[in-house]
Amino acid sequence: MNQQVTPIPLELRDIHLPDAISWWPLAPGWWISLVTASAIILLFIIARKIYRNKQLKRDIHTELDEIKNIYQQTGDKSQLAKSLSILLRRASISYYPDTKSNIAGLTGQHWLTWLDKTTHNPKENKKFQSDIGKTLINAPYLPDNTELTFDAQALIDLSESWLLSNHKKTQVHAS
Repeated sequence: MNQQVTPIPLELRDIHLPDAISWWPLAPGWWISLVTASAIILLFIIARKIYRNKQLKRDIHTELDEIKNIYQQTGDKSQLAKSLSILLRRASISYYPDTKSNIAGLTGQHWLTWLDKTTHNPKENKKFQSDIGKTLINAPYLPDNTELTFDAQALIDLSESWLLSNHKKTQVHAS
């Protein structure tokens, strides 16, 4: 009863690996990661721009406070007018960088007209061309020991209102 089993020849096929996974379309996790990374980068850029814009205001405010403190200590109106004139010029160049070369060359009545033109408070239009504002034309060029008679607080208030107002980064042409 011994039966002999004859083997049946089996044809075995080689192991077939599945096709390689395609990188496209991306899995939902990758899409979420891309959107999140883009949002973080965009928020960083916006926050940095806001910080830089406010940094200029902080610097101007700090320097203005320092000028007022020095004036309160010394009472030197000549130095006050010089310091405010320099700060106004530096601030206008920073606020309007596209017209930097034109602003830097403005003197006299043209400089006061520029300041009035860039004042964003309609109530204060033509204030720099008044007697108080005209102090900015002559005072910086007078000798240090010159006695000046002008309302120092009015000049500080006028300069402060211009310096701390909102200046739009628009194209303003210097005259």
